[in-house]
Amino acid sequence: MAGCMSTRDILWYLVFTGFAVNYMVRLNINIGIVSMVKNIPKSNNISYSNTCVQTVISNSSANSTAPTISITDEPKFDWDAKQQGLVLGGYFWLHPFFQVAGGVMAQRYGTKLVFGVSNVMQCLLSFLIPLLAELDYRALIFLRVIQGIIGGVTWPSMHNLTASWIPPNERSKFLSAYMGSSIGAALTYPLCGLLISWFGWPSVFYVTGGIGVVWFIAWWVFVYDSPAQHPRISEKEKKYILDCLGKTVTTKKPPIPWKRLLLSRPMWMNVMAQWGNLWGLFTLMTQAPTYFRFIHGWDIRMTGLFSGIPHLCRTTFAIIMSTFGDYLLRNNLMARTNVRKMATAFCCIGQGLFVLGLALSGCNSTAAIVCLAAATGVSGAVSTGALAGFVDISPNFASVMLGISFTVTVIPGFLSPALVGFLTHQNQTVGQWQIVFLIVSFMLVVTGVLYQFFATAELQEWNSPADEKNNHELGKLEPLLTTKSIDSIIKEDQNSLEHDIKHNKILIN
Repeated sequence: MAGCMSTRDILWYLVFTGFAVNYMVRLNINIGIVSMVKNIPKSNNISYSNTCVQTVISNSSANSTAPTISITDEPKFDWDAKQQGLVLGGYFWLHPFFQVAGGVMAQRYGTKLVFGVSNVMQCLLSFLIPLLAELDYRALIFLRVIQGIIGGVTWPSMHNLTASWIPPNERSKFLSAYMGSSIGAALTYPLCGLLISWFGWPSVFYVTGGIGVVWFIAWWVFVYDSPAQHPRISEKEKKYILDCLGKTVTTKKPPIPWKRLLLSRPMWMNVMAQWGNLWGLFTLMTQAPTYFRFIHGWDIRMTGLFSGIPHLCRTTFAIIMSTFGDYLLRNNLMARTNVRKMATAFCCIGQGLFVLGLALSGCNSTAAIVCLAAATGVSGAVSTGALAGFVDISPNFASVMLGISFTVTVIPGFLSPALVGFLTHQNQTVGQWQIVFLIVSFMLVVTGVLYQFFATAELQEWNSPADEKNNHELGKLEPLLTTKSIDSIIKEDQNSLEHDIKHNKILIN
C-alpha cells in the first residue's frame, strides 16, 4: 500500500474517513429524530401563519395533517420541540469540558490512541440508542451526554498528529482531511433517509455504528504518531518530513506555557474565527432537516438528499481553497498571515452573507437550498484559515490550543438547538426561522471582520520555551560584551602588544 502512495497520503485518507465516522455518529440522530417523533397535526396550538407549509396543507385533502412522514409502521415518540432540542443538544452539554484534556492526552499518549478509541467508543454507544429511546427520552439524553464527553477529546487530538507529520507548506491541504466531517454529514442524511424508508429508524444507528468499527480496524493497523515510529515509511519521505519540520516540533514536548498561551492574541483570534464558523455550521447542520420539513414541507427522503448536498460542497471547497493556499505559500506569492486571512474571509464573512440570503429566501425552496449549500460550502475554507493558524503559531502546542478553542466554540453546539427550540416551539413560521438565520449571519460577519484586523500566523516565541530561555540568557551576556569587554579587550590587546615589543627587543639585544 505504501508503494502506491506516500505515507502522508494514506494518513490523509484515514484522517478524512475518521472525521466522517465522527460526524456520522454525532449527526445520525438529527435525521433519525424526524422519523422517530410523532407527526405534529395541524391545530390551533401551532402557528402556521407566514409559513410555506400552508401551501402544502391547502393543496391536500381536508383530512390530511401538517407535514407527515409516513415511511414505516415503527413506533413514534411523543416528544415536543423542546424535548427534541434537549436530545439534539445533549451531546454538547459536557462536550466543551473535555477539549483541553484531548489536546493534553494526545501530547502524552499520542493521537493514534486518543482519536481512535474515542471514535470507536462513540460508535459502540450508537448501538444502544434505539433501546434507550424506547425506554425514555431522558435515558437517550444521558447516552448523548456520554457520547459528547467521549467525543470531546477527538478533534483537539488530531492537531498533534498534523504538527508531527505535515511540513508547513502542506498543512492547508492536509487539514482539508478534517472536512471528512462534512462528508460524514453529507452521507449521513441521505443514507439515513434510505435506511429509515427501507428498514425503519433503528437501522440508522446500527449501520453508522458498524461503519465506525470497520474504520477503527484500518486506523489501528496503518496509523502511527510520528514518522520515526512508522515501520513502513520510506527513508526518503521520513528525511523530507523531518527536514521540513526542523526544530519547530520537538520529539519530547516541553512543558505547556499556560500563561503565555492563554494571553496570546493570535490564539484568541483563531478561537474567535472558529466561534463564528461553528455557530453557523452547527446551526445549518443540526437544523436543516427540521427547517425543510416544516417550512418547505419536504418528506424524509427529500430532506436527506438536499441536506447532504451542502456538505459535499464544503469538502470540495476546502480541497480547492487548501490547494490554492499551499500553492501561494510554496511559491512565496503571499505571506502566510495573508493566506489565513483570505481563507477566513471566505469562511466567516462569505458564509455570513449566504446565511443572510437564506434568511431572506422565504418560501423559495430553490433559493434556500442554494444559499444553504453555498454557506456550508465556503465554511470549508476554515482548513486553510483559522484551523491551520493554530499549527502555524505553535506546532508544539497546537493540540492544546485547539482544545482550548473547542472548549469555547462547541458552546454554539448546544446553544443553537436550544435557541431554535425557543424561537420555533409551536411557532414554525418563516419569520421565526428568519430570526434564527439573522443571528447566525451576524455572528459570522463580525468575527470574520475582526480576524482581518488582528490575526497573525507568525510562529510564536513560546512555541520552544527552551530555545527562548537560551536566547534570554544570551541576551543577558550581550550588555557585558558591549560595555565591559570591549574596553578590556582593547586594553588587553595593547598590553599584549607592548609585551611582545619588549620581548622582541630583548631577543634582538
